[in-house]
Amino acid sequence: MAPPEVPALPARLGWRDVLGGWRVRWGIGRMRYAVAPGLYRVGAPGPASPVLVTANYKLTVDTVRRWLAGISAWLLVLDTKGVNVWCSAGKGAFGAAELARRIDAVHLRDVVTHRDLVLPQLAATGVAAHEVKRATGFSVHYGPVRARDIGAYLAGGMMATPEMRCVRFGWKDRLAVAPVEIVAALGPLAAVLSALLALDLLHHHRVTARGLAGMIPFAAAVLAGGLAVPWLLPWIPFRSFALKGAVAGALAAAAVLPWLPLGPVALAGSALLTMAIVSYMALMFTGSTTFTTLAGVRLEVRRALPPILLGAGAGALLRIAGEFF
Repeated sequence: MAPPEVPALPARLGWRDVLGGWRVRWGIGRMRYAVAPGLYRVGAPGPASPVLVTANYKLTVDTVRRWLAGISAWLLVLDTKGVNVWCSAGKGAFGAAELARRIDAVHLRDVVTHRDLVLPQLAATGVAAHEVKRATGFSVHYGPVRARDIGAYLAGGMMATPEMRCVRFGWKDRLAVAPVEIVAALGPLAAVLSALLALDLLHHHRVTARGLAGMIPFAAAVLAGGLAVPWLLPWIPFRSFALKGAVAGALAAAAVLPWLPLGPVALAGSALLTMAIVSYMALMFTGSTTFTTLAGVRLEVRRALPPILLGAGAGALLRIAGEFF
């Protein structure tokens, strides 16, 4: 029987869990969506039951326990500051030191008779297995990439098949994080639209149809950066995310701008701003993918951000000038 002080986590998600998961996918309360670190029990685990390790981002915990239906296991939740496994491993929060601390804090040696831990494969970048073994006596086994394969992995004697090791990031995975990108862009979009409205009022002393039409490219830019780029990412030319975004932004501008009643100067400014917005959103999307490393993200940000800002600045000046010429 499990020690009474170990809290239970049901494998079935309740409506609050489903609603909470929907909210954070839209960026609402994202930084506060965490589970208290510690040891939990799913089902009716005993001393010989497997110990699974995960991050304390609640969406991650909910995903793991949902796929543990019918399985009795211990779930060791690390303090990753509410960040998912892959990101926290890359930043060092999901690491050997935190794992060793948590093992000691929950007295795991007194709970189980074996000395095996199952970690997510995507945690391998942050956890040195030999350090965990030396510090705690527990051996680290890297489980499957996806939580849905945990049952098959455990049933197979903790042996992962090549399919379980394959990291996939298909269009459904990419679009799953798109709402957060769109919500994050709404604030800057509102600032841009407010500035355009102010320009229209300054120049015409009223809101004109031309002024309202001039806002369309920037709404299109947010949709292109938030939806089109994640969806079409593998097929957009260039390896650089910023260049992929520039291509998507140019296509969005070409699809929208010819239909708007703007002069050549305003059109040029709108095109530059549209490309800069989509390029920036694509650049920020690097942190949500499995296509690049943390070092790669930092390198691209250093290289791409100055040209993006330069293009945005030039576009803004041309767009303002277009109101008067």
